[in-house]
Amino acid sequence: MTTNAELLTRRNVSVARGIGHTTPVSAARALNAEIWDVEGRRYVDFAGGIAVLNTGHRHPKVVAAVKEQMELFTHTCFQVLMYEPYIALAERLNALAPIAGPLKSVFFTTGAEATENAVKIARAATGRSGVIAFTGGFHGRTVMASALTGKVVPYKKGLGPALPEVWHVPFPTAQNGVSTDDALKYLDFIFKADVDPSRIAAVIVEPVQGEGGFHQVPADLMRSLRAVCDQHGIVLIADEVQTGFGRTGRMFAMEHYDVSPDLICVAKSLAGGFPLSGVIGKAPIMDAAEPGGLGGTYAGNPLACAAALAVLDVFEEEKLLERAEAIGQRLRSWLERARSRNDLLPIADIRGPGAMVAFDIVKDRGNRDPDANATKRVIQRAYESGLILLSCGTNANTVRILVPLTAEDGIVDEGLEILGQALAA
Repeated sequence: MTTNAELLTRRNVSVARGIGHTTPVSAARALNAEIWDVEGRRYVDFAGGIAVLNTGHRHPKVVAAVKEQMELFTHTCFQVLMYEPYIALAERLNALAPIAGPLKSVFFTTGAEATENAVKIARAATGRSGVIAFTGGFHGRTVMASALTGKVVPYKKGLGPALPEVWHVPFPTAQNGVSTDDALKYLDFIFKADVDPSRIAAVIVEPVQGEGGFHQVPADLMRSLRAVCDQHGIVLIADEVQTGFGRTGRMFAMEHYDVSPDLICVAKSLAGGFPLSGVIGKAPIMDAAEPGGLGGTYAGNPLACAAALAVLDVFEEEKLLERAEAIGQRLRSWLERARSRNDLLPIADIRGPGAMVAFDIVKDRGNRDPDANATKRVIQRAYESGLILLSCGTNANTVRILVPLTAEDGIVDEGLEILGQALAA
């Protein structure tokens, strides 16, 4: 039998060091919210492949749709021979997106491709090049996407200079002592000191920051960003790569606001584990790029499109938006009880809409002094006890929960019981 240790040794010899790992575990099979490693050990999955598996591992409807498409063809390149699954998926997403129509969509493979192409589309539509992003934001690891990302280590350190004409505004969080007024004041400073708004093509923002710690954009900031973009002819891009497809209790997190973006980036849970991303947006903006300016050899792969169509069916048939709210309430209720327990590590700032739930591990009760070392130990204790869990946040002390929305209550409760053991003081 192959062991986790043997595979880790082979990995260290053969795979670049720049790929990080949360655990030394190697998966052998998975189903819904459970994973078994190569040694036969079972784990409850509270990571969901980093928010990719809102419909769980190997959902039978998704698997059936991919098998059916596989019997027909696996690739043509959409630019060479178009196919209906791509077109049908665009039609359905255009109808679902919280943007006033008419809308159009385009598909890619990774979340970084979605954010990069959203910027390209905005530049084509405005004839400008500058972009405003936020500290703590994560938009991918490619050259433009990492420039947009508001965190140096590990996404930029040692990897050369970032692309120019990207400016970062402090993201408002109580943990960092930044308010909406502070953020808007800083944006005004940028416009006065660094770049005229007439040179800005886009503002890109995650409605709820993912890697940045599950902090939601305050409603007054989102309204202000919409007003600034309208005033200066700037494209507002919502990066919903992690928040999209039910995680926040809405199909799109932008549905929590009373304003709309111009473009939405999607990926992760769009296709139930198959690599697929896209940009949805206002048709006149989406059509700004010349034919051939967008696309990719594997972009909008037919297997992934078939999977995505099945994912949308599952959301309707299994009422997963309601399920996200129920799971989120279950998680928050447990965490509120855990916060009052003296036998557990001190936790603070339980947050997140729907089932996009996180909390911070702090050094002392009643304050926000982050404890990154304790957080690392909790993640390790969790997987050693059978729970796959992720951390995040600008201070590396946030624990995030991304359990599949299809998980049964018993599995959720089992994972929480293990989390309690991992949090034992």
